[in-house]
Amino acid sequence: MPNDQVKNYLYITIIAALLLGAFASIKYVTAYSKAIQPSSFRSFNVSGDGKEVVVPDIAQFSFGVITEGGKDIAKLQKENTDKVNKTIEFLKSKNIDKKDIATENYSVDPRYQYFDCSSGRLCPPAEIIGYTVNQTVSVKIRNFDIIGDTLSGVVQNGANNVSQLQFTIDDPTEVQNQARAKAIVKAQAKAKAIAKAADFSLGRLLSIDESSQSSPLPMYGGYGIGGDAKLDRAESVPSIEPGSREVNVYVTLTYEIE
Repeated sequence: MPNDQVKNYLYITIIAALLLGAFASIKYVTAYSKAIQPSSFRSFNVSGDGKEVVVPDIAQFSFGVITEGGKDIAKLQKENTDKVNKTIEFLKSKNIDKKDIATENYSVDPRYQYFDCSSGRLCPPAEIIGYTVNQTVSVKIRNFDIIGDTLSGVVQNGANNVSQLQFTIDDPTEVQNQARAKAIVKAQAKAKAIAKAADFSLGRLLSIDESSQSSPLPMYGGYGIGGDAKLDRAESVPSIEPGSREVNVYVTLTYEIE
């Protein structure tokens, strides 16, 4: 009889321990689930946008010097470099800082002669007949009064390609901050209106997602001068206007529903 009582006591103890462990596990899993995914079935998203319209403070463009010739690469490189250096000196004479002048690309590429093999005869391999040296430089202009004169001047000083003119903001951080603040205020107001209409209370702000977009004002037209072509300076100075630029920030707020 005493042995049966001991066995019963052990069975009861084991069962109680198992039940207690199972309850603790369920409670832990529930708490962990809430911690990693708070109110996953009781949350909602709202979006808002903010816009700032600003006048660009810099103009950017690229110019290139392309030099073609025979097989004397050193001679071609010197000719190309002399033209680029002359153009850069012109830019500096317009009070453009050297930190706003940067080489984007420098390449030396062979030019081939290909033979007609349409008759079915043995076709000889392509033959190198010369080389092309190409150097591209990007420029920032902060004084808009000199844009037109600068664009025509780089061509007159050796550049034979000018492209990618666009107006932009040198440091958009402050403008983006202002647009972001507007977007968040708009999203918060929308969240409060939705909560009031649906008769629930807003809980914690769980997350903020953001994206931004700006509307550049590119000047798609470029022009190039090759060989011994000449420009009449009075006719070649373009009239350039920077206009304005929109900076847009979009936010999505995720709230907990209480």
